[in-house]
Amino acid sequence: MVQYRQAGFDASFGALSDATRRGVLEQLGRADASITALAERFQMTLTGMKKHVSVLEKAGLVSTEKVGRVRTCRLGLRGLAEEAAWIESYRQLWAARFNELDIVVEELKRKESADER
Repeated sequence: MVQYRQAGFDASFGALSDATRRGVLEQLGRADASITALAERFQMTLTGMKKHVSVLEKAGLVSTEKVGRVRTCRLGLRGLAEEAAWIESYRQLWAARFNELDIVVEELKRKESADER
């Protein structure tokens, strides 16, 4: 199996583990936004939103730019391709296991049906 950079994964999954941060990414996928606008949208303090944005920024998922007094957030250049590939490898593993389980269950049903006759 491919080895992935552990620190990058930890930062990405840590950032994605919070519903507010996932919501911020979804919002920024539609349009850039100031921290103030994001704080209002998610009904939280500026300090709270700054902390969320900082976590996303450290993971490379968001970038910010300060112009005057306004800090604008946008999606970062780093995507989630490696994380998606890692998740996909486990999805395939689990799908194969469930397919094997389906075969066993069908065999048991056939045997049970045959025994009832």
